[in-house]
Amino acid sequence: MTIREARPADVPVILQLIHDLALYEKEPDAVRNTAPSLERALFGDRPTIYAHVAEEQGAVQGFALWFLNYSTWEGVNGIYLEDLYVRPEARGAGHGKALLANLARIAADRGYARVEWSVLDWNEPSIRFYESLGARPQSGWSTFRLTGSALSDVAAL
Repeated sequence: MTIREARPADVPVILQLIHDLALYEKEPDAVRNTAPSLERALFGDRPTIYAHVAEEQGAVQGFALWFLNYSTWEGVNGIYLEDLYVRPEARGAGHGKALLANLARIAADRGYARVEWSVLDWNEPSIRFYESLGARPQSGWSTFRLTGSALSDVAAL
C-alpha cells in the first residue's frame, strides 16, 4: 500500500469514491460535484483543497480530502478532514489508518494544532475506528450550516 498526493489523473476515481461515500451516508443523490470542479479545487491556480489517496497494486482504494482551518486561540493552522473513504472491499487492510496517519504527520511536521472532522452519529463503525486511534468527540459543540435559501437570505442582509 502507498499513500500519495492525488494527481489530476485521480480526479475521476476520487469523484466516484465521493459518490460511493454519499451512498454509504444514505445521500445517494446529494453529490453535485463534477470532475472539472473537483480538478479546479485540487489543482487550479489557487487550490482550496488537498487530497491523498491510498493505492494498492496500482488501484486507488481510498482517499482523504482536506483543507486548512485556523485556530484563533492556538494561532496556527489545522487540518479539517472533509472526507475519508475506503472502498468496502479494502476495509480492514489499514488504508484508513494510513491516510489518517499521513494527515497527522503533515500536521505535526508543519506545526499545526489539530486534525479534526465530523462523523455522522449513526456511523458506529467509523466512530469506533476513530476512537481506537485516540480521537475524541467534541462534546458541547453543535455543527451549524447555512445553505440554500437561508444562505441567500443572510447574504442579502
